[in-house]
Amino acid sequence: MSSLPLSDLPGPLPATAAPAPAHSPLPPLSPAHRTRFSPARLTRHALTLLPLLLIGAWAAADWHTVHDGATRLASADPWWLLSGLFFTCMGWVVAAVVRQGAIPERLPPGRLLASQFAAGAANQVLPASIGAHAVTLRFLQSQGIPLARGTASLALYSLVKPIAKTAVLLGFLVAFPELLHLGELVPNRRTLLLVALGVTAVLATAGILAATVRPLRRPLVCFVRTALTDARILHTRPSRVLALWGGAAATPLLQASVIASVGFALGLPLSWTQVTLALLLASTAVGAVPAPGGIGPVDAALVFMMVTFGAPMGLAAATVIGYRVLTVWVPLLPGALVLSIMVQRKML
Repeated sequence: MSSLPLSDLPGPLPATAAPAPAHSPLPPLSPAHRTRFSPARLTRHALTLLPLLLIGAWAAADWHTVHDGATRLASADPWWLLSGLFFTCMGWVVAAVVRQGAIPERLPPGRLLASQFAAGAANQVLPASIGAHAVTLRFLQSQGIPLARGTASLALYSLVKPIAKTAVLLGFLVAFPELLHLGELVPNRRTLLLVALGVTAVLATAGILAATVRPLRRPLVCFVRTALTDARILHTRPSRVLALWGGAAATPLLQASVIASVGFALGLPLSWTQVTLALLLASTAVGAVPAPGGIGPVDAALVFMMVTFGAPMGLAAATVIGYRVLTVWVPLLPGALVLSIMVQRKML
């Protein structure tokens, strides 16, 4: 059989269509969609909702306390309660002033105040002020403060507050010696010896770890050097010294003013001086116990101290419950919302 030449073929064969795939491939995600579903963005959204979820869980677990406090406050003098709310708001302002006093750079006042309002909500969830310090540290980093200097600022803040509170307590004891009929509360030599041994053991452990564990040595030395440098610079500026030490000394006085206002609203038969001294003694005695916002140990000690000063047990307990409702539960939801907004807007 002879084959036909290519020129004699009738024309190009029609192209057959390729078989269609069973499933059309999805179009690639645009950069905007990839950003929307990035792990960092999802994590930020989760952190936005986390404070609200924690508040809901805490409210369900401690609903009896909230209900009792709200019931007692409903029958209290509203003008004294407004006074307590005013002192509560002033507490956030003073906290922002102390934070500013602990760092050389000038921070934006509005955002700093908002961060302390949000830190108050975080402080009620985690013990030993970890929540408040974490929020503040993130805020300082968002303002361009390096991690070492931000941590040094928190350390200085944490060191100044108990020193200033102890100075205020000693001032009250010197000014009002007739109020202190609490000989059984003065620690004996054995208790003081145990406290001294505990402090020595902690310092010795930290020194041994710093000397033997090399990965800890360099950051610890850097932290100490930064903290000492910043503390020296801050104490050459009168405005920073006044903000740091004056604000730290005013903090317990404002807290006592809130308690006294709630007590006066309920008819507590104690003076402002007695309430302040009761708070200073109670917080000094058990303030080191790690609890969210100091709730629990400080409350029990405060009730005991007010009863020792002559207040009825039921009225003292109602005052502390009302104080917690006014300073914790009333601002907790707004504080959590501010915290969520600041996380969403990358201020934290």
